[in-house]
Amino acid sequence: MRPHERLTYSPIPSRARLILPGGARLAVWVIVNVEEWDIDQPMPRTVLTPPAGGSPSPDIPNWAWHEYGNRVGFWRLLEVFDQFNIPGVLAVNGSCLTTYPQIAQAALDRNWEFLGHGFIQKNMQKVEDEAQAIRMTSEAIQSFTGRAPRGWLGPGLTETWDTPDLLQEAGFDYVCDWVLDDQPVALKTRSGQSILNIPYTQECNDVAMMLIQHHSGREYYDRAIDQFEQLHHDARDSARVMALVVHPYIMGAPHRLKWFKKVIEHLSSCEDVVFWTGEKILDWTRAEQTRIALTDAVDKAGA
Repeated sequence: MRPHERLTYSPIPSRARLILPGGARLAVWVIVNVEEWDIDQPMPRTVLTPPAGGSPSPDIPNWAWHEYGNRVGFWRLLEVFDQFNIPGVLAVNGSCLTTYPQIAQAALDRNWEFLGHGFIQKNMQKVEDEAQAIRMTSEAIQSFTGRAPRGWLGPGLTETWDTPDLLQEAGFDYVCDWVLDDQPVALKTRSGQSILNIPYTQECNDVAMMLIQHHSGREYYDRAIDQFEQLHHDARDSARVMALVVHPYIMGAPHRLKWFKKVIEHLSSCEDVVFWTGEKILDWTRAEQTRIALTDAVDKAGA
């Protein structure tokens, strides 16, 4: 199915009002991407180019650059979550649950949500059997946590034409690859059932800022606060969702961590902001859809 077959264009001012509890305007969810990079494959991203060109194998410098995030950077980020007592979402490769079990256990101990993120860090368009990879990821998370994951984030946001259909058929309730809105959006699937897309971000994402655009760590703070202020303004009439995305090997680096902490400190001080997980946003959205449908039915009956 092509994009406009999956969703209908909907200008945001024309939609029914979404209401968060307690008078909140904005639901913020913070996603930590934890990945396993296969040393026998080209690295998904690089910080150093090889001095003589080519694609060295094994690529120890770039593999180690990422591995630092799992050995050290994640634990720095975790201190921030603990200090401000906010829930985290672990977007995790299924293979990580056996390769990095201490990370998974730390997230489980804090009741973080586990978000399917492919079985290993690889473009979903290059996976030999996409349905199998989705199933393996779900089974790995369920085996570790005792619960099947409800949400999915493709590695690098990659999908095939069939991904939403395969996810819905595998029991997933939401996806966040379709970064096209500030409110949750339903995507049609071939089964006739929809799968919800929850707002993610390419802009407030440390990969884009640090690795592609080559900004300093402070850009994460500046951009996140600017994003927050505009979304907070937009939400005066109808709630919005804001995502913050970090990777342990990027924002967990010593020279960047403080800028992530400053963002969380600022947003935590705002009384009309709630920190939620993706599945809590999902359940709230479903409840709002029911409320809006009932209100519409009452209005029509009264007319």
